[in-house]
Amino acid sequence: MRNIAKRILKMANFLKEGRTRPYTVIVEGNIGSGKTTFLNYFNRNKDVCVLAEPVEMWRDCDGYNLLGAMYEDPKRWSFTFQSYVQLTMLQQHTKETDLPIKLMERSIYSARYCFVEQLKRDKVLSGPSESVINAWFNWVTSNKNLDVDLVVYLRTTPEVVYERMMKRNRAEEKSVPLEYLKSLHKIHEDWLYYKTLHHCPAPVIILNANLDRSNIANEYEKCESHIFNKEVVTARA
Repeated sequence: MRNIAKRILKMANFLKEGRTRPYTVIVEGNIGSGKTTFLNYFNRNKDVCVLAEPVEMWRDCDGYNLLGAMYEDPKRWSFTFQSYVQLTMLQQHTKETDLPIKLMERSIYSARYCFVEQLKRDKVLSGPSESVINAWFNWVTSNKNLDVDLVVYLRTTPEVVYERMMKRNRAEEKSVPLEYLKSLHKIHEDWLYYKTLHHCPAPVIILNANLDRSNIANEYEKCESHIFNKEVVTARA
């Protein structure tokens, strides 16, 4: 893990020359895929700006728990919730930092390509509501610099993430069925693994995130040579 951190810093320092933004990595995956565990490791380094998914903002938007409302009555609240998610993820993407690396938990892309996609397939989100979200998404991604340098896909099976979700026991997630996680898994697979759904904003590195915490560090080390551009790293060594 330490070697990975050093290589990220080396790559970031190279890329920072002549750049106006940090080297940006988005960490994607199903609910319970281990995104927080991945981010927490890099959060130890003072040169990395780690941006966790803004769950607390979703739980308290001027006193309203939009996350809870969406799970309780998705047909009524999915448009409101996803509109706010899109705003908060835009704030994450555009958050300024002097640090060379920005590591984000999820992104405006997965909000649209995975979660809005799922709502559309489940016929929970109406056509007009989807059109408004799409219009905002298309305008923002066309007019703002939301460039991403790397996507880390924490690939899991739905059964594993369901078990993890039950163990962490978030109040809002208690009613989430396994079938929903299976559907989200397929969308993530089509987007980031098979690349047959929507646009992929950056090169993708795939990790086996089914492993438990005692073994996942070995998986990070195994993929080290694939995470970074070898020619660039060699040129800077």
